Amino acid sequence: MKKKISILGSTGSIGKNLLNIIKKDKKNFEITLLTARKNYKLLLKQANNFNVTNIIITDLNSFKKANKINKNKKINIYNDFNVFAKIFRSKIDYTMSSIIGLDGLYPTLEIIKYTKIIAIANKEAIICGWELIKKKLKIHKTKFLPVELRTFFNMENN
Repeated sequence: MKKKISILGSTGSIGKNLLNIIKKDKKNFEITLLTARKNYKLLLKQANNFNVTNIIITDLNSFKKANKINKNKKINIYNDFNVFAKIFRSKIDYTMSSIIGLDGLYPTLEIIKYTKIIAIANKEAIICGWELIKKKLKIHKTKFLPVELRTFFNMENN
């Protein structure tokens, strides 16, 4: 069975590196969500390359441009993170949260209830919001992993 993954911040360096790892083993993974702030062209390309049906683009102008050029109507394009309940019908296996700065705290807190394991590659969110994150992790029985891509994919061996 394929492992279901979401990547918050897929157009950044960590997101792109994670996608390069997944590309080598596509048959074992299904990406359920990709997000970006402004880089809608790369985000749409990633969604098409990995058959992702849900993307979030938080910058309004970029969101509008993406909707205009989206030829693949199988891709649902959203403009904010308040759609997680619509996207996730049950808990997915993994989430990589790599949105930089404090912008990453809210989506990280919101997606915890929809993922079994979350890896956070955002020191600002952890430093500023650790008590909130820890509380949500406990409430939703979500595991936290420190980010290192090899750790992220070998967690069952630990």
